[in-house]
This record gives sequence, structure tokens and C-alpha cells, in this order.
Amino acid sequence: MKFKDRYRFVRANMKKNKTRVIMTVLAATIGCAFLIVLASIGFGIHKTAIKDITNGRLMTEIEVHGEKPFTRKDIQKLDELKNTKTVTRKQIVENNLTYHLEKYESRSETMVADIPAEKKAGFELSRGRMPIHKNEIIVGYDFAQGLAKIPDEETKNLSEKELQNKLKESQYKGDLLGKTVQLEIQQMKGKKIVKKNFPLTIAGIGKKPSKQWMLNESVFISEGLLKDIERFTKTPRGIMNLPENKPIKMDYNVFNNVKVYTHTADEVEGVSKKIEKMGYSTYSAQNELKQINVIFLIIKIGLITVGTVAVLIASIGIFNTMTMAVTERAQDIGIMKAIGAHPGVIKKIFLMESSFIGIMGALIGTAIAYLFSYGVNLILPVLIEQFFHEKPPENFYFSYIPVSLPLICIAICFSVTLISGLRPAVRATQVDVLKALRRDI
Repeated sequence: MKFKDRYRFVRANMKKNKTRVIMTVLAATIGCAFLIVLASIGFGIHKTAIKDITNGRLMTEIEVHGEKPFTRKDIQKLDELKNTKTVTRKQIVENNLTYHLEKYESRSETMVADIPAEKKAGFELSRGRMPIHKNEIIVGYDFAQGLAKIPDEETKNLSEKELQNKLKESQYKGDLLGKTVQLEIQQMKGKKIVKKNFPLTIAGIGKKPSKQWMLNESVFISEGLLKDIERFTKTPRGIMNLPENKPIKMDYNVFNNVKVYTHTADEVEGVSKKIEKMGYSTYSAQNELKQINVIFLIIKIGLITVGTVAVLIASIGIFNTMTMAVTERAQDIGIMKAIGAHPGVIKKIFLMESSFIGIMGALIGTAIAYLFSYGVNLILPVLIEQFFHEKPPENFYFSYIPVSLPLICIAICFSVTLISGLRPAVRATQVDVLKALRRDI
């Protein structure tokens, strides 16, 4: 018996019992939709967590830490490792420094960075250009927010809320690009604090941070300017030589905040192991991702298992439908056996019918699950904001359905329906021909 003939036979028999077949398909649909929707919650929260970790952080970035400060030789060794794209390093100016612009001042973190290495690592400007001269600087995107008017006597008597409002009003509102700021450096000379100003021109403004709550007020200065600062303070990186401190004997050419960048995310693990063999400790976003992926894998397996229970309940309906089909078609089975149909063919016919019911339910259930997922991601944030006056986290996924989830669901549904239809199909092959033709089973 050809596949085409078997298909026609199954289709004709399903049409005879439309109501029963529709209700069985509906049960399979509900079970499959429940499985996908339940599992999609785990996938949605997982996707949100991954996005939160990776957003604003390069997946090719490896933070390197050592017990001792990094020297140029250490940086060179890291740069020579296979699959290393670039190595960024910074020297933080450790001084009680202040930036002055007109009546405004700011105490922003100041550092020296290797600009070519930073550019390779993905550093970008929102406006302006990279520095050319030693008195040119790059400021962070939010540097202007840190520039505020010098507090006067009136601010001392204000409450914390009033002080915050006052500071917002006193923030610098002008355009920073091309402006000249005065960098004030301090050092102890005996028991007195001596100050010196370095005029600096803002050549570029850094790119806006990827997250709204992140602020970037840092300042990049040139290596030449750092040397001028060190000549004034007579200490490495402008460290204040307080009377109670011992004389500074640290190396001038050491670096902190060292990061290694690979060409692709797949190379991070291999490069990290090589760096660790050199005696350093490493950290990358992938360290967090591994732990999170394992946790969410367990959660997703649990949700899929719970959802599978609904599919198993639907399989009871399929078993019942196929058992009734064998009883009702006993005479047809008897005729097929009488004309020489092989028991395997009869078995395949009933398994085909149960499979059709399961696949139809899985496909319709998948479509419903996608509609539900889209609707809940669209409507739920609005409802939460409307009734609870709370705004959900940015880019939060309440439900997410990857391609693999419907495939898993269809595979589970198909397997369950085959198992459900197996017993009735075997029973169909055992029907006695003479009794079947007499309609007496």
C-alpha cells in the first residue's frame, strides 16, 4: 500500500469523526502552547540577564590582574600572546586634582591611556577628534554633569534634597568641545600645599554609555602632560607626598587597569588560560555567562519538564481517540487483512493518524505561543506602569521563544503521540478477520 493511499485512508477516516478529532487536536494544542509559553519565561529572563551582562561590555575583553604593578615588559608579553588583538593599559593620576572652567569645577578621574590601543579595542568619540598635542584631552560623555559652580555659603544650610536641586541648576550647560579648562595639581612643600595649573584644551568627547544609569566623567590626558605633572610633584603619577608618608620609591613606568582584547569571543577562554599560566588572574564577561547559563539551563529543563506534563495529559485524549478509531473501523481492518494487507501496513496507518493529530496540535500551539509571547511583551510593561506605577527594566523580556524551543516541543509532542497511538495500532493488527467482517469483536 503506497503512502498516498494510506494518507487518503487516514484523511477520510478523520473526516468521519471531525468533532472528536478537533477536540483531540485542541487538547494537543493547549498542551503544546502551555509547554512553549512556560519555557519561554525561562528563555526570556535568561536573554535579559545575558543582555544586561553583555550590554556595554565587549565579549572579547579580558581584565588582567597581578600582585605587582604591570611594567612595559609585562604589557609586551601580553601583547605577544597568540590571538591577542590589543592590550590597553592606563596610568591613573593619583592627586587631589580639580578641573576649572569659568566659575565651574570638577574632580574627575584622570588617566593616561595608549590611544591607538584604545581605538583597536573599540573606543569611540561622540564628537571632536583624538588628541594631537600634549595639552589636548578627551573628556567623558558626562563630564559636563560633573562641572558645577563652586559651592557658596548659602549651600551649607540647605537640606540634601534642596542641595541636589541646587547642584542640578548649577551644572555647566554650554558646549565643551574646544574649551580650555585649567587642571589644578597640588603637592606638599614642607607643611604648605603648593598648587599649579595646567591649561588644557578639550579635543574630543567620548561616546555615550550604553546604559542610562552609567556616567562617564573621566578624562584622558597625554603621556607628555603626565611627565609635566610628575616633574612638578616629583612623585610617580602625581601622588601627593604627605608629611606622614614615607618617601615615594615606586616605579614611574607602571600601569594599572590592564585589559587584553581578542579578535573573537571564541578566543577569550584560550587566551585567558595562557594569561593565567603567566601568573596573572583574569576576568571576562564569559566567566559570568558560564555560571548564568548553567543556572538557567537547569531552570529551562525544569520548565520544559513541567510543560511536558500538559502534553502527556493531552496524550490520554489521543489514546482514547485512536482506541475508538480501531473499534469503529474493525470491518475496514478486516477487509484490508482479507485482501492481504500486511499487519505492519495497518499499524503504520494508525500511527500516521495519531502523528497527524500530534503535529497539527504542535503547529497550532506554536503559533498561539508566539502570539502570546508577542502580546505579553507588548502589553505587560504598559499594565505594570499603568497600575503599579513602576517602569520595568530597560529591554526586559517577559517571554522569548528561540527557534529551538518549538522544535523541542514538536519533537516531544510527536514522540508522545506516537507512544499514545502505538497500543491502539498494535491492537488493530490483532483484529480477527472473520469477527471483524461480522462486526463482532
